[in-house]
Amino acid sequence: MKLTPVMERYILHWGEMGARWGVNRSIAQIHALLFLSPRPLTAEDISDTLTIARSNVSTSLKELQSLNLVAVTHAMGDRRDHFEAEKDPWQIAFRVVEARKRREIDPTLSMLRQCLIDARSEGAEDPEVVERIESMVEFVQASNAWYEEVRRLPQAILVKLLKLGAKVARLIPSRT
Repeated sequence: MKLTPVMERYILHWGEMGARWGVNRSIAQIHALLFLSPRPLTAEDISDTLTIARSNVSTSLKELQSLNLVAVTHAMGDRRDHFEAEKDPWQIAFRVVEARKRREIDPTLSMLRQCLIDARSEGAEDPEVVERIESMVEFVQASNAWYEEVRRLPQAILVKLLKLGAKVARLIPSRT
């Protein structure tokens, strides 16, 4: 696949952005290439286009599949796997957030809850420590519940909410 200068700039930046977010640069670049590609690509196509080692491409594709951002497809007469990325930015965002929630938020919330149970039951903790852990549990639980509610909204509603931005605050009565 031949990259245009715009595609190349996009892919390079996506890799840099991914690295800042804690995602391996190669994984982010492969995702960007598949997102921009008009057709599914083989691992060899990806390796040749991005000049990334075939083993690195293979590992990266597995990670992208585990995040549900890339799917395997097949072409008639070709025994090789072909890969295509989700093209809808909303679905990409939801899948990334969901994966991060599973990997980061859910275990953290479990640990915080257990810390709170232990802090309350042992009675040896400073009340301020218990209070701070409790406030963090409440915050993470509220954020998690908010995410779950928002995730169930239809995409059309989410688009409208996003466009409203801070104007949505006008709908909430203020208590001054």
